[in-house]
Amino acid sequence: MEGRRRYRIARAAWTILPLSTGLLPSVALAHDAADRAPAWATAWSLSPWLLVPLAAFVALYAAGLWRLWRGGHAGRGISRAEAAGFCAGLLSLLLATVWPFDAMGEWSLAAHMAQHMLLLALAPPLLLSGRPLAATAAALPVAWSRSLHRRIQPCAGAFGRSLAVATCANVAVMWGWHLPASLALALRSEAVHWAMHGSFLLAGLWLWALMWQRIRDGGAGALAGAVGTVVVMMQMGFLGALLTFSPRVLYPVYAERAPELGMTALADQQLAGLIMWVPACLPYLAGALWLLAREFRRTGWRR
Repeated sequence: MEGRRRYRIARAAWTILPLSTGLLPSVALAHDAADRAPAWATAWSLSPWLLVPLAAFVALYAAGLWRLWRGGHAGRGISRAEAAGFCAGLLSLLLATVWPFDAMGEWSLAAHMAQHMLLLALAPPLLLSGRPLAATAAALPVAWSRSLHRRIQPCAGAFGRSLAVATCANVAVMWGWHLPASLALALRSEAVHWAMHGSFLLAGLWLWALMWQRIRDGGAGALAGAVGTVVVMMQMGFLGALLTFSPRVLYPVYAERAPELGMTALADQQLAGLIMWVPACLPYLAGALWLLAREFRRTGWRR
């Protein structure tokens, strides 16, 4: 009897555990998509696979900032403006993955597009503006910080420092995931869904890390950085214009979902195109102008 009771407890635990930790979100996602669209106030996506590492990262950054600023030295190592930029990047990341665009993106292409643009174009430059590696190095013990630096250094080789490769990766991610078949697959599978978001964020961090290197270092190839951002901006604008002016719905998966939010599928698609075409291009335009201004000042000073 005791063995049978233990078997029942273990079986119940294995049944409840995946549901409590979010290991079966695709089933819940399909069920919710078949039932009703969420309201904006309830459009939360509280996945432990995102919140736990994100909370650890924020805690590490805060600990490093406290060590750098303690003793009345606010602004040492990381300025207040840079810390504010990190907070803004964190907010944009939460808007994209926690509330509201992740849940609403299942029903609206425009919300899905806003989520992608936050992950690719806005969150990466803002997060990197806060010098997260410097804060992490300050938070960790010296031995751990040196070991982490040795492990990261090989990733910054010639391939990782190639602006051309990073630009191509951003263009490939943008076009590849916005194919109708790719987007439909991401809406059906939670694993593919998070892989899509991760690829947007990683590609954005890669490109913007090289951009920040050129912004902070005037001799690191500012013109090449400006060209790279203009290429990404042009591809983004072209895809946005394609969605805006298309006379038919290109994503059948939203044909029945968008009306649940009070708009036609074509209007939803046009709004998504406008989001990609105009506001999503602004960070790239600002980065390119910043690099060009630095390059003009540098060459002017030389003369």
